[in-house]
Amino acid sequence: MLNKISWDTVQEEQLNPSIKRKMIWGDKVMVAKLEMKDGCIVPQHQHENEQITDVISGTIRFWLGEDKAEVLDLHAGESLIIPANLPHEALMIGDVVEVDTFSPPRADWIDGTDDYLKK
Repeated sequence: MLNKISWDTVQEEQLNPSIKRKMIWGDKVMVAKLEMKDGCIVPQHQHENEQITDVISGTIRFWLGEDKAEVLDLHAGESLIIPANLPHEALMIGDVVEVDTFSPPRADWIDGTDDYLKK
């Protein structure tokens, strides 16, 4: 069954003073649009989901791996594929608009147990 969705009608969540999020999902994939303020840090975490991050505006600095040994800046127009279970942390450089795609959908985002983003 097809389900046409306008992002204008998707409920926006204010996760903390620096992060706004909208999400849509099906059985096997989730897409989330996020707006994050300059200096916002997404603390190190990992998940079973493969993730693709597409930066629309701003820059995201990622630290990848348990020891944060790999550092990567992702600019507007660039994408990053983050394999399942890879620890990662992120810093917003400038105000950032980005789209995350997850497979499978993030159960913790759907059920609201994503406390690491709500601090």
